[in-house]
Amino acid sequence: MTDTLTRKEGSEGGKLSRGIIGAYGAPAIGAGYMYLLINLYIMKFSTDVLLIAPAVMGLIFGVSRVWDAISDPLVGYLSDRTMHSMGRRRIWLLAGILPIGLTFVMVFSPPEELSGSWLIAWMAFGVIGFYSAMTIFIVPHMSLGAELTQNYHERSRLYGLRHAAFTVGSIFSLFSIKLLIGAEQEGEEAVRRVAFELSVMAALITGGLIVYAVMKLRERSDFQGRVQQSPFGAFRDVWQNPHARLVLVVSFIEHVGSAVIALLTLYIAQYVVGRAALAPVFILAYMIPSSLSVPMWLPLSRKFGKIRLWIFSMLLTGFSFAGMFSLPFLETLEAKVITIFFFAFFAGLAAGCGGTIAPSVQSDIIDYDEYKTGERKEGSYFAAFNFVFKSAAGLMIVVTGFVLQFSGFIPNQEQTMVVQIAMVSLYGLLPLTCYATGALIFSRFSLNEEEHARIRARLREG
Repeated sequence: MTDTLTRKEGSEGGKLSRGIIGAYGAPAIGAGYMYLLINLYIMKFSTDVLLIAPAVMGLIFGVSRVWDAISDPLVGYLSDRTMHSMGRRRIWLLAGILPIGLTFVMVFSPPEELSGSWLIAWMAFGVIGFYSAMTIFIVPHMSLGAELTQNYHERSRLYGLRHAAFTVGSIFSLFSIKLLIGAEQEGEEAVRRVAFELSVMAALITGGLIVYAVMKLRERSDFQGRVQQSPFGAFRDVWQNPHARLVLVVSFIEHVGSAVIALLTLYIAQYVVGRAALAPVFILAYMIPSSLSVPMWLPLSRKFGKIRLWIFSMLLTGFSFAGMFSLPFLETLEAKVITIFFFAFFAGLAAGCGGTIAPSVQSDIIDYDEYKTGERKEGSYFAAFNFVFKSAAGLMIVVTGFVLQFSGFIPNQEQTMVVQIAMVSLYGLLPLTCYATGALIFSRFSLNEEEHARIRARLREG
């Protein structure tokens, strides 16, 4: 008995069972926890606890994005070419467990005796290693989602639950961030101890969830052996696909705007609002509607179409964060808190929509590639989308680090109005510009439900 599905068993039109959807989404809980803790707290941990200059940390993240230009396409291409009784993807999920856990613990537990260049080298190896290890998991996992169903709307349901699971993991990380912020009041030793304990627990739980998914899911045997090109040929196809090229450009612009939001939330809470302990509550006001709104977006995508809904989510995100620019000019703490809660709620609704619709649209683009080339290159496509995401994040980490440093930012002190305005300009006006531009470009996207149905019909005809 093989551990894969045949083409007949992998039906295009039927609904996926709750068991399959749940197993697919389960590892996203751990990934969401790890990503948010890294994205929200590692910069603050490095500058305020380890006393590493923000520009140095920015450069570390920038270097990791350069490495991603090699690691992401390589993992995507190799997973497409993998031949194994388990299928093309799950063997990669298993391979990622150990490096993900070890590097995640590493970035939160540098030896106390390390300082200067040695400390910087430790953090550089940990950060770059973590994102590389996550590539081993994320790219094959996203690719597996595109293979589990070719149904236009069922994909939204599958990725919607994955987004909700990722968000649940992110919510769990908020409680960890609250513990870490509380530990900061006790001193560096307390922060280090709490960070180590939390990272070990997260590594073990995430590994267990990946194993569970691997045991429960199956793959399509007829998708193996259908990539005959070199890696350069595969990624040439990605770029020459007009639908993929447009979405890659839009995604890069969109992620430039979203990356800075994750980077600066803790800084905004502490240095603009003046209440660092409220940061997890602010993020929770964003995460809860992001997760709970997924069931609302699924019927709306059927009624209005995935393309229109994704455009709406971009615009809603941009205008929601634009309201944050007013924070330094509000005189009372109460006014600042109400403002953040109000705009975070609507930004969270938009995130729920985008997280549900975007990977579903990306999967449709892969079907178009099969129609044109006869190959199944999910790994190459999701590697390209993942690289765009991380490139945008890396760029904004570099930019944010230098903006903080050269605007006069001083850790653990009250900031000048110049520094506060620099922060909210990145936090509010930049996302508005990016998301509005992305929505305008994406309005040209033409792979709608009718066109996708035509493509699937041609593929079934052979």
